[in-house]
Amino acid sequence: MKLLRQSLMLTLLLIVLCSVIYPLIILGIGRLAPGAGEGQTLTRNGRVVGYARIGQRFQRPEYFNSRPSAVDYNAAGSGGSNKAPSNPEYQALVKARLDTFLLHNPEVKASEVPAELLTASGSGLDPDLSPQGALVQVARIARRRGVDASRLRELVRQQTEGPLLGCLGPARVNVLQLNLALDELAPRPH
Repeated sequence: MKLLRQSLMLTLLLIVLCSVIYPLIILGIGRLAPGAGEGQTLTRNGRVVGYARIGQRFQRPEYFNSRPSAVDYNAAGSGGSNKAPSNPEYQALVKARLDTFLLHNPEVKASEVPAELLTASGSGLDPDLSPQGALVQVARIARRRGVDASRLRELVRQQTEGPLLGCLGPARVNVLQLNLALDELAPRPH
């Protein structure tokens, strides 16, 4: 009887600790984060245009394209394709993405296209590209928008965030923020 009572007390303690106290601590920490735990929305002219930390589709030729998504940018169900690099379907998909990219960016060689523009991230929601992933698209956008390529390279440089704490992870460019800055620099053609 003593062991049963101890087991029940431990179970109740763990239920309270794991189901009430821990979630409240995490909620409190989330409320201190940017966006108060609700995510950081980006707005233009009073209208929400996206979330800063969730990738979204950009495929129009006058914009910087985002990284492909295996979940069609659906934040409710993130995930990768789970196909191995040796999978023939996966290889065909990557080849099709490369062919499409080269069609729209004829001045770029296949060897210059970063893998991130051809492969989806593990979550399918990656909002960032490497600076090289953005720079390889500059010639196409300059041509489509009628703006000097050097101005676009400078825009990419301005939008590049360094590694976290100066040493954790790679430099990155948020595609949504870059495209919003692009619209301010050179309004898109109609």
